[in-house]
Amino acid sequence: MAVLLIPTSALADSQRVLGLQVDHAPAPLPVANWTKSFWVNSPGANPLAGEGSEGLLTDEADVCIIGSGLTGVSAAYHLGKELEESDGSEKLKVVILDARDFCTGATGRNGGHLSPVAFAHFNSASQRFGTDEALRWLALERHTVSSIVQIIQAHGLEEAVDLVNNGRIELLVTPEELVEAKADFEAAKTAGVCLDDVTWLKENETFGSSYPGYSHTGYNLWPLKFVTKLYKLAAASPALNLTLHTRTPVIAINPSDGSSESSTTHLWTLTTSRGSIFCTRIIHSTNAYVSHLLPHMRGPTGVVPVRGQVMALRAAAPVESISRHAWTGNEGFEYWFPRPLEKGQEHPLVILGGGREATMPDYEFYVADDSEINAKAGSALRKFLPALFPGKYEEGREPEMEWTGIMGYTVTGDPLVGPVVDPNNSTNVYDGHFVSAGYSGHGMPRAFACAEAVAQMVAAEILGKSWSPPEWLPQHYLTQAV
Repeated sequence: MAVLLIPTSALADSQRVLGLQVDHAPAPLPVANWTKSFWVNSPGANPLAGEGSEGLLTDEADVCIIGSGLTGVSAAYHLGKELEESDGSEKLKVVILDARDFCTGATGRNGGHLSPVAFAHFNSASQRFGTDEALRWLALERHTVSSIVQIIQAHGLEEAVDLVNNGRIELLVTPEELVEAKADFEAAKTAGVCLDDVTWLKENETFGSSYPGYSHTGYNLWPLKFVTKLYKLAAASPALNLTLHTRTPVIAINPSDGSSESSTTHLWTLTTSRGSIFCTRIIHSTNAYVSHLLPHMRGPTGVVPVRGQVMALRAAAPVESISRHAWTGNEGFEYWFPRPLEKGQEHPLVILGGGREATMPDYEFYVADDSEINAKAGSALRKFLPALFPGKYEEGREPEMEWTGIMGYTVTGDPLVGPVVDPNNSTNVYDGHFVSAGYSGHGMPRAFACAEAVAQMVAAEILGKSWSPPEWLPQHYLTQAV
């Protein structure tokens, strides 16, 4: 069996470090000089990059969404869907704001995987939250993936967003991982989870890796391109008047002072680098940076910024040899998949992310600067695939691009979804604020649906109706019990 030149079994230790009760400052604003990402900086990939960054700033809105990644744009899209079904004649005025270019945060920098968890960690989730919650946890991810795929297929966007359906292989690189995976599989199956798409793979069936694993349903896509299309669908909603302002960081949010008609009719004043916006409701979709404007959400009790590293590496073998699957390995610290071949290419470009376990003991926790790469993580990633698949990745080959991105982690590993609540303040000082953040490196199969739930809450409040959680939403994600 090949020896991985990278630490293994680091997940428990990383969670221990994350949970240390140390007071940290709120997150900063995102840096302006980010590392170039394959997804964002490929020619023509981001037509909305500087949308709304010049000219007049919108002065008032019904809903302000801070963050233009998958969460923020999904919230706008679902607001439109919710209100299209109402009989209101006046369009809801919605503004999306971003400190940087459109969708250049975690969504524009991640690995491009769109795969629901099949059954991994089902036992631990059941023990912590109960079997019903564990089932909802899996259901939300399946709902997310199926909804995104349905949107793409309904609008004929498969080629536009590079959607591929080649499945996913989870490699199990330690005996302990294999034992845990088998136990999780049996527990999920006993609880009624349909696992017909799962195939167990022996050491000689994982394309030369010499490790066992299992395959299941999984997609890949170009995340930025999907979010761009989703924004255009949201903007076309007859229920919304949607505006986007990129390169417009929100510096502060304060209660409106009533000094003008706009400040009297809107609860909040958003101070940006370009002026102020009066707003009634605010959706915080900034993930790792959420504590910049909501300081009580900093540290282990809130959302911790964590830097991840990704590279685009050319394989040394044809795609049939390395497989077209998406992959994860080493307790999920590493993930990779081959890009679709472009004309004239023989060997695919592989998007590979991970390496944080090589940065222990800090694991890149509380690092919110994606203008730099971590040399230790980069060294580990360069060695990973050549060691895992001998002869299929050239040792010493430099990546064609390498970048970092900032994720938002929580101690539970699960996001925080719902009204903003400060547990240290008995009064509701955040009336009209909502949040969806803290995906813990697993945002693609969760952010879309979590934002959908928040949009439902906001729409219900606007329409004067009660809100009930959808069946697929885990109750323990909620910031406020219902």
